[in-house]
Amino acid sequence: MSFITENFLLHSKPAQKLYFDFAEKQPIIDYHNHLSPQEIAENTSFPSITEIWLKHDHYKWRAMRANGIDEAFITGDRSDEEKFCQWATTMPYTIRNPLYHWTQLELKRYFGIDELLTRDNWRVIFDQCNHALSQPEFTPRSLLRRSKVKVLCTTDDPSSNLEFHQMIREQGIGIQVRPTFRPDQSLHISKHSFGNYITDLSTLMEKEIRNASDLIEALAERAKYFNDLGCFISDHGLSHAPSMNFTEQAANQIFSKRMTGHTITEEEEDIYVSYVLYHLGLIYHKMGWTQQLHLGPQRNNSSRIYAQLGSDMGCDSIGDYRQSTNLAAYLDALDKTDQLPRTILYNLNPSLNEVFSTMAGNFNDGSIPGKVQWGPAWWFADQKTGIENHLNALSNAGLLSRFLGMVTDSRSLLSMTRHEYFRRILCNLIGNDIENGELPNDITWLGQMIENICYRNARQYFDVYD
Repeated sequence: MSFITENFLLHSKPAQKLYFDFAEKQPIIDYHNHLSPQEIAENTSFPSITEIWLKHDHYKWRAMRANGIDEAFITGDRSDEEKFCQWATTMPYTIRNPLYHWTQLELKRYFGIDELLTRDNWRVIFDQCNHALSQPEFTPRSLLRRSKVKVLCTTDDPSSNLEFHQMIREQGIGIQVRPTFRPDQSLHISKHSFGNYITDLSTLMEKEIRNASDLIEALAERAKYFNDLGCFISDHGLSHAPSMNFTEQAANQIFSKRMTGHTITEEEEDIYVSYVLYHLGLIYHKMGWTQQLHLGPQRNNSSRIYAQLGSDMGCDSIGDYRQSTNLAAYLDALDKTDQLPRTILYNLNPSLNEVFSTMAGNFNDGSIPGKVQWGPAWWFADQKTGIENHLNALSNAGLLSRFLGMVTDSRSLLSMTRHEYFRRILCNLIGNDIENGELPNDITWLGQMIENICYRNARQYFDVYD
């Protein structure tokens, strides 16, 4: 039988009280994920548990590779049954990996399955899940409603026409599905795909993008288009912040050099990214948006898998980039002219937790509580120890009570249980402090703080009231 009991991760009476009376009932604002707006718009049933669970999950892919599973059963052309069998074979070996908790939590919450997934029972669980997925309560929208999702923000390239977001708005599904403006491809000037991306963006805009200045104008126009369709947030995936040493003339020259097929240096890339990211910050401030900066990953480490499958295939790791100096320069460049938008910083390297927790506190201006936030534990840190470490570092250097809570950062609709996972860990942390006499035994006051972290802080910060 499953170990996911009623008091899973809740090791004290105060923790249980905080979770069941305050955290559990809160709706969800998932302000960063990679869910498909097409799936939500079309609202069609999933053909199998493999489709919804394994097709896009690079966390599971990494585990299966580590367990010696052939790529054909991971991202290859083997059947859904064969792929699920290999995942079930891997599951017992993920002990103490968050995947072990997440998998059993999802099986229990969505499918009512208490059995531990193994190679011995994979067929029974596969069939049981597939039967459930054919029922109306397992369509994408039904799954979101069952999870009490009020707002979710997908991740969208500026070139997207957002047709599925338009469909969702017209259908009035009772859930706010908002786009997120993610212009990473316009920043990746050293990639082979950069020239083609700029050409395609020029075609979309029906105007040639001749230099970096033209690009900023094009992105500003696309941001307005996104804004008209309900966007309130942007996102950037970067290894580290740029230095902010730039001039418009230099950025334009570097852009032209790259578009004519020349290779650019790391210094030139830094100048270009500094220019573009700074002006994007100005755009976001003008729009009243929040910007997110995801910092720290070292991506596509396996050239073999990158050549075979492309990016985002589970070959990324924590990077050891310097963050503090450049990040401070970027935030200060916007803050000193009172044009810093609301900002959420994400850190992938736990050794820099205190750097990020203290950096976020440097640029608050009294306009709103926690204008600059250190975002939730992310990616490799999105597990019990990582979440606890994040909450402790945030508490020590900032205001935990103003924290915006969890996000899934996931491509699976079943991952909304990660909010429950986070909430249980949060309540257990506070409950232990009460038990140890380190916090007052004022459940009402602390319960209100828990409710705020789980839902109300994000609702107020993003101004997304029901």
